[in-house]
Amino acid sequence: MLKRIFPFVGWFKDYSLDSLRIDAISGLTVALVLIPQSMAYAQLAGLPPYYGLYASFLPPIVAALFGSSRQLATGPVAVVSLMTAASLEPLATAGSEGYIAYAILLALMVGIFQLALGVLRLGLVVNFLSHPVVNGFTNAAAIIIASSQLSKMFGVYVDKGAHNYETIIRVIQSAFHYTHWPTLLMGISAFVIMYGLKRIYPKIPNVLVAVAVAIIVSWAIGYQHNSTVNISAIKSPKAHELIEAFNKAVNTIPRLAEERTEINMALDMASSGHDIVAVLDAEHESSVLAINIKRIRHQAHNYRKRIRSILFEGTKQPDGSLKFYPKNETPPASKYDGRTWRIRVGNYPLKKDKIFMMGGGSVVGAIPQGLPSFTVPKISIKIILHMFPFVIVISLLGFMEAISIAKAMAGKTGQRLDPNQELIGQGLANICGSFSKSYPTSGSFSRSAVNLQSGAISGLSSAFTSLTVVIVLMFFTPLLYYLPQSVLAAIIMMAVIGLINASGFIHAWKAQWYDGSISIITFVCTLLYAPHLHVGIIIGVVLSLLVYLYKSMRPVVASLSLYEEMSLQDSKTYNLRECKYIDLIRFEGTLFFANASYLEDKINERMIEKKEIKHIIILCDGINDMDASGEDALSITIDRVRSAGVGISLSGVNDSVMSVLKRTYLLEKIGEENIFANTENAIFAVHDKVHKDSDKGLCPLNIVCQAVKHQMVI
Repeated sequence: MLKRIFPFVGWFKDYSLDSLRIDAISGLTVALVLIPQSMAYAQLAGLPPYYGLYASFLPPIVAALFGSSRQLATGPVAVVSLMTAASLEPLATAGSEGYIAYAILLALMVGIFQLALGVLRLGLVVNFLSHPVVNGFTNAAAIIIASSQLSKMFGVYVDKGAHNYETIIRVIQSAFHYTHWPTLLMGISAFVIMYGLKRIYPKIPNVLVAVAVAIIVSWAIGYQHNSTVNISAIKSPKAHELIEAFNKAVNTIPRLAEERTEINMALDMASSGHDIVAVLDAEHESSVLAINIKRIRHQAHNYRKRIRSILFEGTKQPDGSLKFYPKNETPPASKYDGRTWRIRVGNYPLKKDKIFMMGGGSVVGAIPQGLPSFTVPKISIKIILHMFPFVIVISLLGFMEAISIAKAMAGKTGQRLDPNQELIGQGLANICGSFSKSYPTSGSFSRSAVNLQSGAISGLSSAFTSLTVVIVLMFFTPLLYYLPQSVLAAIIMMAVIGLINASGFIHAWKAQWYDGSISIITFVCTLLYAPHLHVGIIIGVVLSLLVYLYKSMRPVVASLSLYEEMSLQDSKTYNLRECKYIDLIRFEGTLFFANASYLEDKINERMIEKKEIKHIIILCDGINDMDASGEDALSITIDRVRSAGVGISLSGVNDSVMSVLKRTYLLEKIGEENIFANTENAIFAVHDKVHKDSDKGLCPLNIVCQAVKHQMVI
């Protein structure tokens, strides 16, 4: 009982100082990969990079303490980070305080849902996500994740479109207009370092080396070069006009939003008072305001796009300050500083006395030093209801990723794995993480592989990983200031390459064409509807359930005949000669309400087609269970067959079906003399009766009868 509640108690059986040393080295090795990866994944989730570190110090150790896998490395992962962004973007602006609060609440909700599934022993619910669906979604997610980093690789800034492909088009258009070459070179160099070390020296932490080199180079060359100036330093009337128009549009949106809130409150009051006229008026005003807000947001987007498209050249003044002229409009005698400058513009009004000019690449910037404060996430019922569908998807996807990795490692280590215990571990990790400002986490394939290859013996390796992250947060965050954003983008893109698995589509198609189709449809829908990723998964799950339902409604009902070596096989599949008096019918699957009438129809068809049929034997070894509708259909079938002067018997009835026959008194109706333990005995019992006036030696089932007789003699 103690081990069930506290699985980590079992770690210390036969544990030694040598084991502790191995776990410490493994934990440190995983941390060296985790620290840069977690910062990259946090940005993918729409959060400041340091929130990846917050998600990396409590969840790994809690998941290890209460999970069943000793080598599973928990923390931020790509797919869950992408799903987090997809679920929160409709609620708040990425990176804002509200957005961060929702991400932390999402971690708590995911944790509670996973914990509940684990405690209730409902780990099997993950089976609703079939392999073809997961394969299609994962491949699409890998492409979406990689493409989402293109703007950081090229050093351009664009507004996100309604769909992911629209955003990519905007990024490509902006990249043609302007690409920050040092940013692109930083990203490509990181790729080369990581890929090269992985191929040549796989034991060296390639991600850490790429990060360290990038930080040193960024600091040495002054990669980041920004300046905050008064609008008077920008010598472009066009830019002034656009800034003025942009500020006016952005300032109008909150006022209209407040008006809409007031109208919605009035609408609620009118609805409760059953004032139909007031309800219609309020609905009309709310719709008009919604249209106006949408129109002004579109205007703000156009102004933002035009401001970003203006490229400036900086000219040095005698006092050391800079003035900015549009490119190719700089006065001849001016001292050009050699950089291309842009105005940084976001979703908020630009302060005319503090215009932020970018003349270099983007870096991570300042990271708060020390551990995050421990607080309880703010609970909002309205937000919880909105996020609940995403909670289900993130919980199941995250757990499926974690359990798949854990199973693969358990196959190599011989360790016993408990999926429900793993759910409890993942759930508690997300719950505890939410108290320390973490967003949803899961098991990582790449870091778990590193943990296993390093020889980790117990979950203490994850404890050392968490300890390393704590040390970094306490003392070394200033070293990460100059880390280029394009390097984080390269880390993400490098990590998700392993998620692309084109052979998965081929494998699914070879198994069953409809599985391949479901995988492809899920892939295409996920790409088309991104960032609304749940749509692709829902479509895939619904298609899988429809296929399952169709197959359940139309199970295999085959007529059997003798094949090689005394085996009975489908006569149509193997083109076998059948007995014209006996029909052996095999029904495969549960006989229940959805397919009960199907069995009736198939038996009726056979009686119409085979005019000389005298006896039907239903092989029940394929019927694993039966409900009331199935029992009723079987009873009607027996009456109909016998009324036509044809005999009917059952063979291979299992215990669960037999108990239904007994409880409903259908056994008395059939007659115990018509129930046989196996098919051979059933054939032997009826064969002579139906062949009285014919040459039974010509019947293909005669060999079965001879074999039964031989066994009886022996």
